[in-house]
Amino acid sequence: MEQRGCLTRRERTQWMVYVMVLVTVCGRVSAQVRYSVAEEVKEGTAVGNIAKDLGLDKTTLKERGYRIVYSSTEPPFRVNQDDGVLYVNRKIDREETCDRSKVCVIELKTVLENPLEVHYVAVDILDVNDHAPIFPE
Repeated sequence: MEQRGCLTRRERTQWMVYVMVLVTVCGRVSAQVRYSVAEEVKEGTAVGNIAKDLGLDKTTLKERGYRIVYSSTEPPFRVNQDDGVLYVNRKIDREETCDRSKVCVIELKTVLENPLEVHYVAVDILDVNDHAPIFPE
């Protein structure tokens, strides 16, 4: 009886080779870095040092075109190419950004163009203006 949905050893090997070639051709992807920041902090607040945390040489960030790639027109964060520090680019309202979700994470992608190197950065947005209900006795 034939089983559907199972790949043969040869097909699995072909897929693994395909994925390895794709990663090699498209560039390197490194581990994710995670930070936390309170909602509604002032624009320009430092979140973390991406260069230090990823082990990048901060003296080459500008010449290698290090930047954040974000899907919207105005990313909520920016990275300083001189020192590798991630800053809040605009005030972030947690409820607006993540609706009523318990966990609010903004995922960013940073890119070094020469050679193409991609890093993923996750920033947890902490809720600071909502308080737990207090009930009288």
